[in-house]
Amino acid sequence: MSDRRVFRRATTSVRVLAGTLMAVAFVVAVVTAVSVPWPTVAREPVAVTATPAPSASILVCTGGLLALGRELEDAGRLVTAAPQTVTIGVAPGDPAPTTQPLGSPAADGTAPATAVVAEPIDGAQADVAASGSSTVSADDLRGFAASACRPALMESWLVGGSAATGAADVVLLANPGTVPASVQLTVFGAGGAVMPTGGSDLAVAPGAQIVIPLAGLLLGEESPVIRVTATGAPVQAALQASITRTLLPGGVDQVGAIAVAAPDQVIPGVAVTQNPGADGASDAATLVRILSPNADTTATIAVTPIGASAEAPAATTVPLTAGMPTEVELGALAVGQYTVEVSAEEAVLAAVWQTTGFGEGSDFAWYAAAPAVSAPTLFATPPGPAPVLALANPTDEAITVAVDAVDGSFTTRVTVAAGGSDSVRLSAQSVYRLDTGGGGIRAGVSQSGDGALAGFAVWPSDAAAQQITVYP
Repeated sequence: MSDRRVFRRATTSVRVLAGTLMAVAFVVAVVTAVSVPWPTVAREPVAVTATPAPSASILVCTGGLLALGRELEDAGRLVTAAPQTVTIGVAPGDPAPTTQPLGSPAADGTAPATAVVAEPIDGAQADVAASGSSTVSADDLRGFAASACRPALMESWLVGGSAATGAADVVLLANPGTVPASVQLTVFGAGGAVMPTGGSDLAVAPGAQIVIPLAGLLLGEESPVIRVTATGAPVQAALQASITRTLLPGGVDQVGAIAVAAPDQVIPGVAVTQNPGADGASDAATLVRILSPNADTTATIAVTPIGASAEAPAATTVPLTAGMPTEVELGALAVGQYTVEVSAEEAVLAAVWQTTGFGEGSDFAWYAAAPAVSAPTLFATPPGPAPVLALANPTDEAITVAVDAVDGSFTTRVTVAAGGSDSVRLSAQSVYRLDTGGGGIRAGVSQSGDGALAGFAVWPSDAAAQQITVYP
């Protein structure tokens, strides 16, 4: 072997070894680069906090009671059965709001729904409150109905009413805005959720109200719950419920909407007007209707007397199937006022039905769940029997509540114990300011008298415009 060949082999070996070492070094460098944190540049996003320009506060009063089918030659003709008398008020010193009648679905065009408009004051949204009531006594419709005037919403729920024989319930949809709204009604019943043809793509013109018979949505359904979904513009939804038993009218009510489902629903101020053993008390005089729209769950129903020494009945547990409403009889309750609380692991909706009796001259009411009131809020009491404000405190701490008439004629302070309830007697046709001191009080107004029963929840004021953060 020549020296040159040996030299070539040696140089080749050196090259291979050098290449191997370089490859190993490269792998080590890559692994080290991956494992060792690299320097980064962190930059906080630019944020601008601003308060939205205030808009007008707009409420919608449902309008007078309506009657369908009074004329044999035109069974579909809708007429006004009784007008609605409305109480409206604002904070002391604020200018009076304006009212704008909406286009009426009734053929006679009387007693239409009304929009109550309060313009901003000094760059802040104005607080306004309104409520209305109607009394009717006719062969086909009898009773007392009271309801709070509510803002329009993009989505809301109606818990109450019936499409069974004897009921003549109608859904009321009002658009107080300036652009058209398209509405989808989803009816939850014994067969689950249904999107009926008669409730699809309902056009509600600006400044108008329309009526949809409940029987035309899901005929025969005894315990419906209706989801109202709007696009284009928000709408105010309500339900007029009435019943006829063996040709005798058994009451009427205007049922307000519930804004959202929640795991805890509190219904304050359910008024029981008959003691157990009284005429008609053997029938189911107090019912709670519950829906879990999204998931199976178990609900617990607790009934607490307000301001009375009566012992609270034992809590009731009921299983709920998603999308199917359930009704539970609350048993024989003594005369008085009660808070009903429905709690579950999943979001639910709930309302209580109560009646004064089952004979001639009786009336009934649907009491919807009340939202928490954490900011000072105005509310109005309509004409009718003396109203009672029920206050429920589902929190773990006592809350002191101030209730003041805006005209200065009445003022009181009530401390509501943790998990307890209390009540305050008020005057009809008045406006009050409710200040909970930031606590989570639930409040409701109820009115009861001879053959008259009605109630509605107090909603928190949305007059305070909240700051928003914008990331340009």
